[in-house]
Amino acid sequence: MLVLGILSIAFCCCYGILGLIPAIIALVLSKKDRNLYATNPALYTLSSYKNLNAGRICAIIGLILNILSLLYYVFIIIMFGMGMLSDPNKMQEILKGLQ
Repeated sequence: MLVLGILSIAFCCCYGILGLIPAIIALVLSKKDRNLYATNPALYTLSSYKNLNAGRICAIIGLILNILSLLYYVFIIIMFGMGMLSDPNKMQEILKGLQ
């Protein structure tokens, strides 16, 4: 769980899509594991419960970062698209200048 949460944070720079997968998986698994802990806490150690919470927090942070990253890239694509539609020649000049 903790590994999936950390991976979701690490992959937030991959266009916001790649990090969503481990974040969602970690959140689903953490819900299941929290229910298992609630039914019989004597079977688990305190450190394992703390790791569960840390993984859940990392997954939530990763999910938020990935959603923000995805929205940023969608915004950039929309802005470049609008620029290309309004004046294609000027946008091509800008893109040539970036190369």
